[in-house]
Amino acid sequence: MPSPAALVRRLRHLALLAAVLLLTVGPGASLASAAPSPTPSPSATPGTVSVNIDPAAAAPSQTVTIIVLLTVLSLAPALLILTTAFTKVIVVLSLTRNALGTTTIPPNQVLVGLALFLSMFIMAPVLSQMNDQGVKPYLKGEITQSQAIERTVEPLRDFMGEQTRPSELATMVKLSGEEKPASIDDVPLTTLVPAFVLSELKSAFIIGFVVFVPFLVIDVVVSSVLMSMGMMMLPPALISLPFKLLLFVMVDGWGLIVTALVQSYR
Repeated sequence: MPSPAALVRRLRHLALLAAVLLLTVGPGASLASAAPSPTPSPSATPGTVSVNIDPAAAAPSQTVTIIVLLTVLSLAPALLILTTAFTKVIVVLSLTRNALGTTTIPPNQVLVGLALFLSMFIMAPVLSQMNDQGVKPYLKGEITQSQAIERTVEPLRDFMGEQTRPSELATMVKLSGEEKPASIDDVPLTTLVPAFVLSELKSAFIIGFVVFVPFLVIDVVVSSVLMSMGMMMLPPALISLPFKLLLFVMVDGWGLIVTALVQSYR
């Protein structure tokens, strides 16, 4: 009996195979059933098949659109995590939860959902440009596939270039062994994406350090008070947790963290 992961892989392979078969067979079958039988030309020889392609049909077919969507969906998790603000947001939220001392509250599902929607909020202008410059013209048949990819990636490249630190970019360029590019537009995506992720992690850890400091002070004060009172068997975290929650609520901690995250991209 195959495992669930193997079944998922088989279903994905079958879906891609079906899409390819639809691409090769489907359009021809539908045209053959809808169009009237052509009158054989005098020069046509018996036993041969002629295929007429309409050059005016520049818009991609529905089958091609489905294949593109399947490809994008298979790459969506990696693109979402590594090329957007999701990395910084989820790391900061996780560090905040650890600083509070509540390892399971809020749950992981809540943190991931909040990070996802915050990332969409931050990336809204970039996603709008990508849709207007690349996706819509391609679906209307105004540009080719290569032009659509180039126009779609351009706003995302600009966003990552603005958020990437020069030190991380120089490190990745040095590790790649390539010549130093004249500008950031000449840096390939295989080098820009890791540099962007490293910059996001560094920024997230800086914000996490600032969040940790006040909670660390509370832990130290509570531990000192318990030691002076001789209550060494009482866990300090149990006493400091209510004070940390009270402080976090009084200063509107979640609002401050979300504001800091959003303004770091403005």
